[in-house]
Amino acid sequence: MDTEMDQIYQIDVGNLLAFNPNHRFPSAPSSREELVKECVTEGTKLVQAIADTLFNFPSTESVDGPLVQLPPPTTKLPREKHLPRPKPPTKWEEFALKKGIQKRKKDKIVYDETTDQFKRRHGYDRVNDDNDIPIIEAKASDEPGEDPFAKRLDDKKKRVDKQQKNRLQNLKSAAKAGALPSHVQLAASALPISGTKTQPKKLGKEALGDVAGLAATSTASGGKFDKKLPGEKPPKKQGKHHKYLPVVPRYGMVDEEKEQTNKVLGKLLSKHSHEILNVGKAINMYNDKKEKKKSGRSDKLKAKKDITKKKPYANKAN
Repeated sequence: MDTEMDQIYQIDVGNLLAFNPNHRFPSAPSSREELVKECVTEGTKLVQAIADTLFNFPSTESVDGPLVQLPPPTTKLPREKHLPRPKPPTKWEEFALKKGIQKRKKDKIVYDETTDQFKRRHGYDRVNDDNDIPIIEAKASDEPGEDPFAKRLDDKKKRVDKQQKNRLQNLKSAAKAGALPSHVQLAASALPISGTKTQPKKLGKEALGDVAGLAATSTASGGKFDKKLPGEKPPKKQGKHHKYLPVVPRYGMVDEEKEQTNKVLGKLLSKHSHEILNVGKAINMYNDKKEKKKSGRSDKLKAKKDITKKKPYANKAN
C-alpha cells in the first residue's frame, strides 16, 4: 500500500508536503465551484496520504498523545528574501585587522579611584564620571584663564560629533554595498548621508501645509490662542475636542442631558432594539432574581447573629 502510494504521490514528511505530479483534470472545469470541488477532493487525498505515512513511523506516548520524530526534509523550499550580503568592515575593523588587535570582553564593573567604589563602565553613575571630579589638576600646557571644566565638556562634544560622523560614513559604505542594517533601511531616505541609492523624499506644498496644520492644532486649545504668522492660512483639519454638557441648562433651551437620555431610550424601545439589547439575557436575569426572592436566598453574605450578646434594656423590661 505504501509503495503504491509513493508511486502515485511524492511525499516529503520532513516538510509535511505531498503532491501528485501525474494529476490531470478529466475535462476543463466549467465553473469556479467545480474547480474548487476538484481541488478540495485532491487535497483531501494528499492530506490522507501524509497522515498514513506519519502513522507508520515509530511513536512515543506523551500527555498530549503520540509524538513522531520527523525525518529531515528532502525538498528545498525557496527563500522569501535574498541571502544577506556581507557587511563591509568599518575603519576601526580594518585598522584592528592590520595591527592584529583582537577584541576582548571587558568587565561591566570597574573600580573607581576617585570615589573608592566599584561602578559601571558605561551609563548612569559610571566610573570616571566628569560630574564626580571636583578638582582638575592644572597642566603646563593649559592656557591661562581657560575654564578646565568647560574645556572638558567641549572635548566630549567634539568626540561625540566625530563618532557620529564615523557612524554615518560607515552607513554610507554599507548602503553602497547593499548591506544596510535592517533597522536602518526604513529610515535610510531620512539619513543625512550622501551617495545612498535611495534619495530622500521632498515634501510638496500640500504636504507641508498638512504638517503645519497638524502642528498648529496639536495644542490643548486646538491652536485657538496661538500666535498666527503673517499670511498663515487657517488649518484644513481642525482638531476634535470633547464637548461637555453644561451644568445649568441655558435659558430658552431644552435640557441637553434630557435630550440625550431620550435618544438612548428611543433606540432601546425601537423595533430594532433586539440588535442593541440582549433580551434573552435580561429575561434570565429577571427570572433569577425573582426565584431568589421567593426562596429567600441572596447573593450577599449576611453576618451571623451573636447569641451571647444581650439585648439592650432587657433588664428594665423585667
